[in-house]
Amino acid sequence: MNEGLLIEKSNQYRHKILKYIVEANAGHTGGSLSCIDIINVLYNDVLNVSPETFTSPDRDRYIQSKGHCVEALFVVLADKGFFPEDDLNTLCKYKSHYIGHPTRKIKGVEQNTGALGHGLPIAVGTAIAAKLDEKSYRVFTLLGDGELPEGSNWEAALTAAHYKLDNLCAIIDKNTLQISGATADVCNTDPVDSKFESFGWAVKHVKGNDIKALKEAFDSLPFEKGKPNMIIAHTVKGKGVSFMENKVSWHHGVPNKEQYEQAIGELTAASNNL
Repeated sequence: MNEGLLIEKSNQYRHKILKYIVEANAGHTGGSLSCIDIINVLYNDVLNVSPETFTSPDRDRYIQSKGHCVEALFVVLADKGFFPEDDLNTLCKYKSHYIGHPTRKIKGVEQNTGALGHGLPIAVGTAIAAKLDEKSYRVFTLLGDGELPEGSNWEAALTAAHYKLDNLCAIIDKNTLQISGATADVCNTDPVDSKFESFGWAVKHVKGNDIKALKEAFDSLPFEKGKPNMIIAHTVKGKGVSFMENKVSWHHGVPNKEQYEQAIGELTAASNNL
């Protein structure tokens, strides 16, 4: 998909993220808006997976480690035809499978995630399986910068380098905020690039809300033969809505009627200016 269409897709997805969060009166607004460009480019330009091939052993795998931002994943999966978008009207409702974290009860979801720090270890194991089975599929996982202090990430990072998993790409949604404040204040993991490089990873920085930059980064995989790939995507929490951007209160804030109307107005204006 070309760059212009991807930019418009991101705008449409932001509309839908807000719509379904408001209807559910629950969700992780800021992080879903920060990572949606990444998920958009993955599903519309990178991943070899579709509703028809989701059970194929040769499909690419995407694992969303920052599972609390499931609204971003859900709107993309619905758009790609993994399930009817009307299903999202039941988001966070009684007896719905569309809950606040990914679950394999939803077609298109590879793994249950949300207990932070689990996505990268699962992705590493999946990438090892591809090597053992001599399969060409690739494995992608999206982490939040707030989950990096979890020790399981660093065990997985060591393992990925040891087994030379150049079929693995981890992306960090580095929006610098988490539920209780700035990541640098809660538990600072910077310089995260030097840490992963010291563990044996090939690392690239990218503007994580820039469609062109994301496309170029994914197109250049693998960054180095025999090394797992890390993309540090510098994003803005609440991206696209002026009063949400870089505000920790929107980690899981739900817009009221007036805020929702303002947010949709801003996104509509941005779309009209494309």
